[in-house]
Amino acid sequence: MTQKILVTGGAGYVGSTLVPQLLEAGHRVTVLDSLMYNNFQTFLTQVQGYPIISHPNFTGFVKGDIRDAEIVKQLMPKHDMVIHLAAIVGAPACDKHREQAETVNLGGTLNLLKHKQEGQKFIFASTGSNYGKVDTICTEETPLNPLSVYGKTKTEAEKAVMEHNGIAYRFATAFGLAPRLRLDLMVNDFIFQAVKNRHLDVFESDFKRTFIHVRDMAKAFLFGVQNYDNMKGHAFNVGDNKLNYTKREIAEMIKQKVPEMRLWYNEKLGSDPDQRNYEVSYKKIQGIGPGFFTDISMEQGMDELIKTVQHIEIHNPYNNL
Repeated sequence: MTQKILVTGGAGYVGSTLVPQLLEAGHRVTVLDSLMYNNFQTFLTQVQGYPIISHPNFTGFVKGDIRDAEIVKQLMPKHDMVIHLAAIVGAPACDKHREQAETVNLGGTLNLLKHKQEGQKFIFASTGSNYGKVDTICTEETPLNPLSVYGKTKTEAEKAVMEHNGIAYRFATAFGLAPRLRLDLMVNDFIFQAVKNRHLDVFESDFKRTFIHVRDMAKAFLFGVQNYDNMKGHAFNVGDNKLNYTKREIAEMIKQKVPEMRLWYNEKLGSDPDQRNYEVSYKKIQGIGPGFFTDISMEQGMDELIKTVQHIEIHNPYNNL
């Protein structure tokens, strides 16, 4: 069934991957994005022979802020569903822009929910950083104990979404290529350092993470669109157990692909503000309908990145900091 969907942050890392998938699936899509990273070029991505901006199912781009009550008030009634991606993403970016993180991640979400229509569907991009430091396998029932500004603002926003009967996705750590590329994500950054600098320093090497490719993140939203009635009012861990790796394992995989790289383990070099070191259960989302499972392996994602980052000369435009 065709939906009229508003995607906040639709020009960002996940949004630039999601919007083409929504259009290809026949949905009518409007994007609200502030273009804080000067990323309008994502709308030139070709979908079914059209640039996104002129695709027949693309119902408009609005340059604006989710904190702007007038813009949100005008847009919300026109859509069956909201997929809310817009945020200051990641602990380093939120620490650097603390006030903005609080007003965007929490305040912007509350502004959207304030203008949410009765029966309007709402899917929120949350994060596994909400769990903080955990010594057991994380399920959706694991108490939330966010440690960073990023985790705290996302946790509060997620609570509000749940109160409005929406869906919250607690994503694993993202990686992979997207039209709006990010190189401040762990796997993406490791590969950039290995390929461009031939050097990689790794701290907290035995910390275990679970990962998800950005195209599978987009696929998860399509899954939510299709199974909304069975998922509303719940939070879901989104990822796959086959993508559980320690940082050391990731680094050694890259070393095999870029053997000329110098790999150095320096445990005192730094620490993860969110102290993510755990395994995650994905049984809940795998038990919905046909179940959600990822398609793209770490090997495939790494190979795509290695082919691409060797041609990137400027780092800053692809960094959320």
